[in-house]
Amino acid sequence: MSKVEAGKVAVSPERLSLFASALGYPEHLFYVDPQVHGVGVGLIHHRKRASLPASALRVIHATLALVRIQINGLISALGGPERPVNFSHKPIAPLRDAKRIAREVRQEWGLPPGPVDNVIKAAEDAGAVVVMRDLNSDLLDAVSQKPETGPPLLLVNERAPGARCRFSVAHEIGHLIMHIEPGKGTEQEQQADAFASEFLMPAKDISEQIPSRLGIAELASLKQKWGVSMAALLRRGRDVGVITDWQYRNLAVEMSTLGYRTAEPMEIPLERPSYMEGLLEQLLKEEGMASEQVAYESYLKPSEFTVLYVNDSCSVSQQEATEVRL
Repeated sequence: MSKVEAGKVAVSPERLSLFASALGYPEHLFYVDPQVHGVGVGLIHHRKRASLPASALRVIHATLALVRIQINGLISALGGPERPVNFSHKPIAPLRDAKRIAREVRQEWGLPPGPVDNVIKAAEDAGAVVVMRDLNSDLLDAVSQKPETGPPLLLVNERAPGARCRFSVAHEIGHLIMHIEPGKGTEQEQQADAFASEFLMPAKDISEQIPSRLGIAELASLKQKWGVSMAALLRRGRDVGVITDWQYRNLAVEMSTLGYRTAEPMEIPLERPSYMEGLLEQLLKEEGMASEQVAYESYLKPSEFTVLYVNDSCSVSQQEATEVRL
C-alpha cells in the first residue's frame, strides 16, 4: 500500500474499485489529482508555533487538500463559481506597507471605522471559503491557500479561543492578499501580523480608545469592544505610541503573574462561517438533491458528509475526517 500511495506502483481500475469499496469512499475520489485540486495548487500559509511537528503539519496539509477537493466538488455541482472574489494581490515591500494595505482592504471591503464586527463574515463576503475543523493541535491556528482558480480557502482550527481566532483569520487574509510567492518565513509572518493588527485595530481608531493610564481593567473592557486579546491590545498600545515601553513591560509582567498569558478573562465568542451552510441549502433544498448525491459530489462517505456538513458539526477531528491519505 505504501508504494501505491507513493505512486510507485500502478493500480488497475478493478483494484482501485476494490480499494474504494473497502474504504467506503466514492471511486472518483481516487482519480483526483491533488496537484490540480489540492495543496499543490497554490502557496500555503500558516499561523503556527515553531514547535508543531512536521508530521502533524503534513496531516493538516492533507486535510486542507481534502477540504479543497470537497469544496470544488460542491461548487461544481451547482454549475461552477458564481461569487466575485475580492482578494486582489497587493505587492508589499517594507513592513509599513502591510499597514497601508490593511487600510486599503478595509476600504475596498466596505468596513466602517472601528472594530470589525465579524472577521470570518468579512472574508466570506469578499469571496473566501472558511471552514472550521478540530486540527488535533493547539500549535496551529489557521492555514490558507489561494489557488489560480476558485475561491481562497481558509482552514481554521476551532480549538483557538475566539479572540485568537479573529486575529488568525485576519493574519491569513493578509497572507492571501500580500504573498503569492515563497519568501523568508519570519519576514512574511511579521508582515501578516502587521496587516492583522491594522486590519483589526486601525491606528487612527485604536489610539483614541486606549487610555494613556492603561491597566488590566481597561484592557479587559477594550477586549470586549475590539474582539482581540488583551495581549494584542497591549502591544498595539505600545506600537501606536499611546503607552511607553515601561508601561508595556510592567503590564506584561502583571498579566503573566495573573496567568493571562495562557488563559485570559472575558473570552470572545468563536465566530462561525456561514457560506458552506448556504451552499448546501442550495443543493439540498433548492436543487432538491438527495444527501447521498451531495456526499458523492463532495467525494465523501454519506455518514462523513452528514457529520462534517449537514449537521454543521465541525467538531469532528481531522484524524477522523481524513481517512484517505494523499
